[in-house]
Amino acid sequence: MKIVETFPRQTEVMDPIFITLSDGVRLAARIWLPKDAAQNPVPAILEYLPYRRKDGTADRDAMTHPYFAGHGYASVRVDMRGAGDSEGAMLGEYLKQEQDDALEIIDWITAQPWCSGNVGMIGISWGGFNGLQVAARRPLALKAIVSICSTDDRYADDIHYMGGCLLNDNAAWNSYMFSINTTPPDPAVVGNKWEQVWRDRLTGSGMWLTDWLEHQTRDDFYKHGSVCENFDDIEAAVYAVGGWADGYSNAVFRLLAGLKSPVKGLVGPWAHKYPHFAEPGPAIGFLQECIRWWNHWLKGEETGIMDEPQLRCWMQDPVPPRTYFAERPGRWVAEASWPSPRIEDRVLHLNAGGLEAAAGSGTRTISSPMDTGLMAGQWCPHGLDPDQPGDQRNDAGGCLTFETEPLDETVEILGASVLELELASDKPVAMVAACLNEVLPDGAATRISYGLLNLTHRDSHEHPEPLEPGKTYRVRLQLNEAGHSFAPGHKIQVALSNVYWPIAWPSPEKATLMIALGASTLTLPVRPASDADAGLRPFDPPESAAPLDKAMEEPPFYTWSFERDMISGAVTQHQWFDEGRTVYNEHNGWTVASTHDEYLSVHPDDPNSAKLDITWTEDFSRGPWQITSRTQTVLTSTETHFVLVARMEARLGDEVVHSQAWEREFPRQLV
Repeated sequence: MKIVETFPRQTEVMDPIFITLSDGVRLAARIWLPKDAAQNPVPAILEYLPYRRKDGTADRDAMTHPYFAGHGYASVRVDMRGAGDSEGAMLGEYLKQEQDDALEIIDWITAQPWCSGNVGMIGISWGGFNGLQVAARRPLALKAIVSICSTDDRYADDIHYMGGCLLNDNAAWNSYMFSINTTPPDPAVVGNKWEQVWRDRLTGSGMWLTDWLEHQTRDDFYKHGSVCENFDDIEAAVYAVGGWADGYSNAVFRLLAGLKSPVKGLVGPWAHKYPHFAEPGPAIGFLQECIRWWNHWLKGEETGIMDEPQLRCWMQDPVPPRTYFAERPGRWVAEASWPSPRIEDRVLHLNAGGLEAAAGSGTRTISSPMDTGLMAGQWCPHGLDPDQPGDQRNDAGGCLTFETEPLDETVEILGASVLELELASDKPVAMVAACLNEVLPDGAATRISYGLLNLTHRDSHEHPEPLEPGKTYRVRLQLNEAGHSFAPGHKIQVALSNVYWPIAWPSPEKATLMIALGASTLTLPVRPASDADAGLRPFDPPESAAPLDKAMEEPPFYTWSFERDMISGAVTQHQWFDEGRTVYNEHNGWTVASTHDEYLSVHPDDPNSAKLDITWTEDFSRGPWQITSRTQTVLTSTETHFVLVARMEARLGDEVVHSQAWEREFPRQLV
C-alpha cells in the first residue's frame, strides 16, 4: 500500500460538525475538504454509518476520506441517529427514519458554501445498503453511488436468512449491534449532555433480534429497504462492488441485470473489506477507481470509466483449501454486459456414477449429522482471520457427493450454478445444502460456491408450505455467484446435505431426504475464453491517505476452535475476539477496548440441542472516566419455538447505570 502524502488540493478537517435535523436531533459529522472549497465549491461524498466515526471506522476513514478531499471533494462521514456522538436512539436497521435523516443530511450538505450541489454516496455493508436505499428515494442532488458488499434483497440475500433458512449470523449480528448500542458518546465532543444521550441510547434501542425472529418470511418488514422491489426507483449511477470471499457478491449481478440507471460491476477475490486493503488480495487502487467514477458523474469529466466493460471480475485459479489466503491467484476478466450472452449452460446429471452428461437412474438418501458443515467458515468472512471454508473432505461423511471424472480441459464458470433436484422428505420441514467443490488430485476439496434452501420455501419465500412426507418435489437451488477456473486433472464435485451447521440453524426434526438420480441436475455457467481479457486496462496499485494516529496498549488476540465432547457427543465451536486496547492520540487519550466470546454447540443426533451463546464487552475511558458494558445473547430452540434470552448491563465507573433482560419465545414458522 502506497501512502500518499501530497494531494492536488490542500485539505482541512472539520470535526465535530453537528447537523440539526427537523425534529431537533443533532447528528455528529466529520468533514474533510479542500481548504479553498468555500471559494471554489466542490462535490460532496457522503458515508453514513452506525459504526462510530471516532473509533469504530476511524482507521479506514483516515485512509479513505482525506484521499477524496485531496482530489477535490468534500468527504462527509456522519454518525447515524443513536450512534457515536449523535443524539437519539437506533431502533433497527434500514428504517424509514434512517433514510429520512439521510435526505435531510444531503439537503444540509448542498446548502453549504463549500458544496457545488452534486453529491455521491459511498459505503461498505450497511453503508452500501443505505446508499442504494437513499438512491431509491431520488434526492435531486444524489448523482452517483459506490455500493460495496451490499444487497438489494434484505430477505433472500442478507445476514438474516438464506434460502429461507435461519442463519446463525442473524443472532450473531444482533449481538454486535446490541453491544454497539450500549456505547457512549465522547463527553469532550457533546459536552455535559453526554450522559443523557447515552442513557437515551441504553433505554431506547431495544432488542433487534425480536423483530428478526418475529419476521421469518419475506414479508413487508424485509421488502422495505429491498430495492429489488422496484429497480426503477433508482436513477443515480451505481457502481456495485463485491468480493468472492464475501457474503454479499450476488447483488452485483442482480443490480447489473435489473437497474435501468447507469451501472457498473466489480467483483474481486476480496472478503468484507474495502478493495484497496482487502484480503484475499490482490488489492487494487480502488480509491483511484472511485475518483474516476466521481470525476465522471459529479464533475462531468470524461475519464473513460463508462467506456469500459460493464462487469469486471477476478477469475480465480485452483488452490488447495485453506481458511486464510493473503492472495488468491487468478486474472481479471470482463463482460461487456450482464447477463452476458457469452455464458453457456452446461448440464450435468447427478448419477450413481457421479456428475455425468447423460441421465442415469436410481435414488440415494441422506440424513446428515447436525455437525455437518464445520468446514464452512463464516457466512460473511472478513479475510483477515482464518474465517474462510476449509477442506470439504472433513464434511463429506455427512453428505452425498457426486463428482466428474478428472477434467480433460480447463472449465471456467462465471455466474450462478443451479441445482434442480427431485427429492422427497420424511418430515414436513427440511432443508438442503449444496456445495460446489473442486477436488484436487490428492483428494483435497476446495469449496467454490454453496447454497441453502428451506424446502418449505421451494415455491415462495413469502408463503412457505409444509412438505407432504414421501411426496416427490422438483426444487431449484441457485448457488452463490462465482468466478472460477477448474483445472485439467481436477474434478468438479457437488456435495448435498440436509444440515449446514454452524452456518444455518437445523430444521426442527431430523429429516431424511431421498434424491432421485438422473432427474436431478447441476447447470454450470461456463464462460468461453476471451482474447479481450488480455487488453483490459490494469488497475492502479493500491494507495491511501496516511494511517490513523493511534497506539495499541494491548494487542488484538483471536482464537477459533472446535471441540467434541467424547462422552456426550456434543460439538462446540468457540471463537474469542479480543480487539486489544487502542488509544486514539488525536482525541486526547480516548481509549477503547472490546471483546467478543462466541459459542455455537450442537449434538450430532439432536437438532434442538443447537445453542448460540455470545457475550460482548465494551470499554471506553479517558483518564479516570470509564464506561463499560456487557451484553449476552443466547438462542436455543424446541421443535415448535425459538427461545431467546438476553441481558445487558452498563456501568459508569463502578455504578450500574442500566440493566435489562429479555426472555421471549417465537413460534417457528416452518423454519
